[in-house]
This record gives sequence, C-alpha cells and structure tokens, in this order.
Amino acid sequence: MVLGKVKNFFVSYDCLNDSNVPVFASGDFVSGRVIIEVTGEIRVKSLNIHAKGLAKVRWTESRNAGSNTAYTQNFTEEVEYLNHRDVLIGHDRDDESCDEGFTVLHSGRHEFLFSLELPQTPLATSFEGKHGSVRYWLKAELHRPWLLPMKTKKEFTVFEHIDINTPLLLSPQAGTKDKTLCCWFCTSGPVSLSAKIERKGYTPGESIQIFAEIENCSSRVVVPKAAIYQTQTFFAKGKVKEIKQLVANLRGDPLPPGKSETWDGKMLKIPPISPSILDCSIIHVEYSLMVYVDIPRAVNLTLNLPLVIGTIPIHSFGSRTSSVSSQCSMAMSWLGLPERPEAPPSYSEIITNEERQNNLELPAVRDETEGPLYAYIHEFRFQPPPLYSEVR
Repeated sequence: MVLGKVKNFFVSYDCLNDSNVPVFASGDFVSGRVIIEVTGEIRVKSLNIHAKGLAKVRWTESRNAGSNTAYTQNFTEEVEYLNHRDVLIGHDRDDESCDEGFTVLHSGRHEFLFSLELPQTPLATSFEGKHGSVRYWLKAELHRPWLLPMKTKKEFTVFEHIDINTPLLLSPQAGTKDKTLCCWFCTSGPVSLSAKIERKGYTPGESIQIFAEIENCSSRVVVPKAAIYQTQTFFAKGKVKEIKQLVANLRGDPLPPGKSETWDGKMLKIPPISPSILDCSIIHVEYSLMVYVDIPRAVNLTLNLPLVIGTIPIHSFGSRTSSVSSQCSMAMSWLGLPERPEAPPSYSEIITNEERQNNLELPAVRDETEGPLYAYIHEFRFQPPPLYSEVR
C-alpha cells in the first residue's frame, strides 16, 4: 500500500456572520471542525484537541549589582481561564508497534466536529498589549504511527460583556479646577476650568459630548483641549508596569487673556478600541477623558474624568426584540437604535471591510504623551455587541 499524504490540516470555527470572525463570551459553546484533506490513504492513531485561554504578563528590567556588574530581571505572571482537552479519533496509547485501533482515512476531505462550553465564570477579554496579552486558542494534533505529530492552531476572540445600562455607568462625571500663574514676583490672574460629560460608560463608535467652561484671567494665551487616554497596567511579582497611550483628542481655539469660552456639547468620537478590562488580576485596561488647558511655560490645568468602554450600548426599553439564535447573523450589521442623543452609529460606519482585514493605521497626533502614539492600542476587531435583550 502506498502511503498517502496530508494535504491540508486546519481548524474552522462555526460562525454565522459574514466576517467569519469567531467571537464568544463566557458560557458560550465554541464549536467547529478539524479538517483534514488527504491524498491517498493514511493511518491515524489519534486526533486530539486542546483549547486554552491564558492571560500572560512579561517584561524585563535591568539591575545594577555593583561596579561593572549588571543583570536583567524578568517579571512574568500567568492566569489560566480555559483548559479543555478532547480526543476526536482513536486513543492516547503510546504503543507505536500496535497495529490495532488505527483509523484509516481515505483520499479526500474529512471533517471532525468538536464542541466545548466556555466557563460560566467571568473571562478576561482578548487583548494584546506591550507587556502582556489575553489569548484564547484551540490546537489540534494529528498522531500517525512512526511519524512526528502534525499540529495546527487557531485563535478565537472572547469578550466579557460590560453593560453600560447601569446606574454607575450612566451617572454624569464632572469636575472643577483653577490655577493661579506666577512669573517671578508677579502674580497673574487665575485660569479656571469646569467640565462635565453625561455619563461614564460608552461603547466604541459613540461620541462623547463635552460641556466645559474655560475662563482665562491670566496674562497668557491658553488653549483648551480634550483627549481620551488608554492606560494599560500589568502586575507581576509584586511589581507594576504602566503604559499610557493617546486614543483620540480635540483642540479648542486659543483663548486670549481676559476671555472665556464655553463648550456646549463639543463632540469627541471614540475610535474602534478594546473594551475596558477590569476583572483580570494581572492586566487592567482603563480609560479616562482628560479635559485640560494648555498653558505655555507652566504645568497644564487638567481634569481627569474616568470612562468605562463597554460592549452593550445604551438602549431604549422595548425598542427591539430578538432571539439568541439571531445574534451572530445580525452581529456584523449592527442595526441602528431608535433616535436618541448619543446613539451609537452602525458598525459598518466605524469598521470597514479593509479595517477588518488589516491593522488600523491611526494618524499620529502631537501631544504630551511620551513614545509613539497609538503604538499599543489594541484594535477593536470584535463583532459589535449583541442586543441587550439577548444577554440579560
């Protein structure tokens, strides 16, 4: 008998959306098939799958141990969210000489179904950061007698729902600050800033309405600005590593001495970004809106308003109903909500087909943040969130 060859060996997930992006949440069933394309005939000892979910943190720091002596210290930490194994063909015996129990695959395409349930406990949202990541994947191994195992792996995305329709995330955020400028022995008048946003929780694609009052009683020309920042925090071995990156910003008009300016709902759009990660013990992803006054030759006057980027947008009760079975089919064509202030746009308006295929190249923006801007912002490539009625 002429031994056959494996032409293709890969994992395919069951997806009901046009983008074919496998996206799941805690408690969902991850199903699909392992596909083997064969020319000729092959004998298979076993076909195994291993699904894994892991949050991992790693960075290094240089240490000085004395004169002319330096070393590098590694900081690593892991949290496991998923560990599932299954056998789709055969057995796990290691007896290569035994001819019994082999499965013969004839020439052609063979599909082997699998299904596993994700844990009901909260899972960390998939994420890629500078010093850590949260990844989920399924690996398949094909074992044949007298040959090295063949392996294939495919990732899938998990996001933990954050419903912004809660009293905490619907509550307004506001603050007030002022600053008196000094130049040698002369004291200038104060610069004052008051800012407010309608709520704490938003979803990608929405615009934040900023209400602010800026009064410049100083002798300098100042510029009011606003920016959304993402803060990635990594924890390992009692140490903390923090990365702060600019997500989006806007600039007001220069404000001469003795003048004031009012922002009556100035809009700052949230780009496609990862949801907040608040429940992972080793990786946090948090957001804030910074409203500030850029003062030349002085420290800026700054207000920080906390934000939470969620997955379930603000809704009107009774506006729509749908079954869970329709979630995937509607996901990539996120229907518009009834008219109301700040309703999120359709998913197609903020994520194009080209952006789903390639990493989004965001424009560089000059600001006070050190390092390349947007360098480690994780593109929000998930399918749009399901309807509120489907996940309550």
